[in-house]
Amino acid sequence: MKCADFEVLLCDYLDGTLDADQRHAVEEHQRECSSCAEFARDVMGAVAFMERAETIDAPPELLTRITFEIPSGSKSKKGDWRSLFGGWLQPVLQPRFAMGMAMTILSFSMIGRMAGIPQRPLQAADLEPTRIWSAIDTRAHRAYDRLVKYVDNLRLVYEIQNRLGEWSAQEEQASAEQGRKNRRVEPAIPAVTPDERENGK
Repeated sequence: MKCADFEVLLCDYLDGTLDADQRHAVEEHQRECSSCAEFARDVMGAVAFMERAETIDAPPELLTRITFEIPSGSKSKKGDWRSLFGGWLQPVLQPRFAMGMAMTILSFSMIGRMAGIPQRPLQAADLEPTRIWSAIDTRAHRAYDRLVKYVDNLRLVYEIQNRLGEWSAQEEQASAEQGRKNRRVEPAIPAVTPDERENGK
């Protein structure tokens, strides 16, 4: 069984809806893979925490107030903050958006765990806007610095390639000139026959 299959079957395993073979395969993989075993412990802890939470009955006056606050379709007063931002915030305030965000965070944490990124428990200080902005700013600056370094390295490589090309062209030109010089025909020395030698004496 692969880790991805384990994650798919983990919810059904915790609910007790798997058949015997699948349950045995999940337990076997959990014994063999330490990261999946740790992930299963985390999920079991989260489920146990949710099961320990008490069910709270809403007070009747809260239900009355909610019913009273629901817009009746008539236009709200000018200056009411809901009339200004209600249209923009309406999709964000939907339960499916909150559930989607929770699933996105869970997916990123699972990807991070599978990629081997060290994780630590989330603390209240991590949610401070200044700390979040500082982390984003630091990452943006690091990414920009990496890009600048990459461009500078590209320039250096391009310059080296140009210089090497010029040097090889000069070398080829010099070797071609040397070959031309070697190929020049030197004036031939006239051959002297033995008769001419005797006459010259």
